[in-house]
Amino acid sequence: MRVLVTGGAGFIGSHVVDALRASGHEAEVFDVRDDPAADVRDHAAVARALTGVDAVCHQAAMVGLGDGVSDAAEYVSRNDLGTAVLLAAMAEAGVRRLVLAGSMVVYGEGRYECPAHGVVRPGPRAEADLKEGRFEPPCPHCGTALVPGLVGEDAPADPRNVYAATKLAQEHLAAAWARATDGTAFSLRYHNVYGPRMPRDTPYAGVAAFFRSALERGEAPRVFEDGGQRRDFVHVRDVAAANLAALTAPDRPGTLTAYNTGSGEPRTVGELARALAAAHGGPEPVVTGEYRLGDVRHITADSARLRAELRWRPEVTFAEGMAEFAGTG
Repeated sequence: MRVLVTGGAGFIGSHVVDALRASGHEAEVFDVRDDPAADVRDHAAVARALTGVDAVCHQAAMVGLGDGVSDAAEYVSRNDLGTAVLLAAMAEAGVRRLVLAGSMVVYGEGRYECPAHGVVRPGPRAEADLKEGRFEPPCPHCGTALVPGLVGEDAPADPRNVYAATKLAQEHLAAAWARATDGTAFSLRYHNVYGPRMPRDTPYAGVAAFFRSALERGEAPRVFEDGGQRRDFVHVRDVAAANLAALTAPDRPGTLTAYNTGSGEPRTVGELARALAAAHGGPEPVVTGEYRLGDVRHITADSARLRAELRWRPEVTFAEGMAEFAGTG
């Protein structure tokens, strides 16, 4: 199989390319890092790249918080316009399989249960509460403390920043393409991906990268809030394997299927910082109580659908991944 990997020179994309080639497939890289003309918004360039291609793995995107509106046009241009141009070119070229780099950010907050009201969806946390160190979102009906759980793919979408909105729009565009062309589309909703080649201290780097950089400077990682935020940290090689599983899965004409892509082992941000510090040999993290408006408290994945339907299993344990990541140059 010959696969065009947009963003194939990036953090996740480069690991997808490695996984494809290791499995005997051809991987063609389409990435502005390699070639400034390789822009998914350029229809002619995309059309040329699709020649002889059997499937597309769409990793190219502008990532990060996108928590303001000043850069909204750039996010929409790179993520949504770029995806629309790619899909139009795929339709013309007769390429009928797409794997999209989705994101857990489409959910907003994770899944919560109230003892009295069952499953509820709390609204954005109030700054007054955050200032006072009240980080857990309360039940929107009675104010009782909530119990966080795993969010499934059928949970309502609730994107809470510009980036999240563009990732949801990508899925809608891909679903429309699948219906119109009888194509098969999969969206892998990545959770907190980490591992080798992760970008360093840029607006797009994850918290793991920031912690590691602090440790390399001999500084203590600074943990926001109380460190109790729950996330699902999944290794990039496991994410690449999920992409390979989706690319080689049986056809599902006319549909887009979303899959949470996480380790299935929720960890707190504090646990992440302590594990990295221990693997690096210190210094110990510092919990600062700082916060960022718009951050969600808990978001962890139920990846049972991906495991059951595509026979995917994460291979890298949290301890193994943290030890490797702490030593990654």
